[in-house]
Amino acid sequence: MIEKVFTRMANRVAHLAGLPATFAICVLIVVAWAASGPIFGFSDTWQLVINTGTTIVTFLMVFLIQNTQNVSRAHNHFIGIEHLTESEVEEIRGKCEAAAKRHDRKIAGMAAKKAVAGKAGPRSKAAV
Repeated sequence: MIEKVFTRMANRVAHLAGLPATFAICVLIVVAWAASGPIFGFSDTWQLVINTGTTIVTFLMVFLIQNTQNVSRAHNHFIGIEHLTESEVEEIRGKCEAAAKRHDRKIAGMAAKKAVAGKAGPRSKAAV
């Protein structure tokens, strides 16, 4: 349960972190921080704000990156995917999710057939 929640959250954060808008927001934060330097006299506290913020984000991103690397079965045809645009990656993601849903339905159907066969098997043996 908690693993699924973490994975869902990590995937969502990873998606958001990779958006061009997220990068733009981060650049704006750094520019605003730099522009505020003269107002705060380039004090130690002023420097500590950006240092602490970036350290916390880096610390959390390490775990996020590790989560995205924990793929048990990688496919060679995804090599170079990092060179695609966000919309191209989203298209591939959609195709992969559709394939996973088809696979899940197939597995569920096979499990249901096996369960029905398992229930029928002992009865027929008992009747003999």
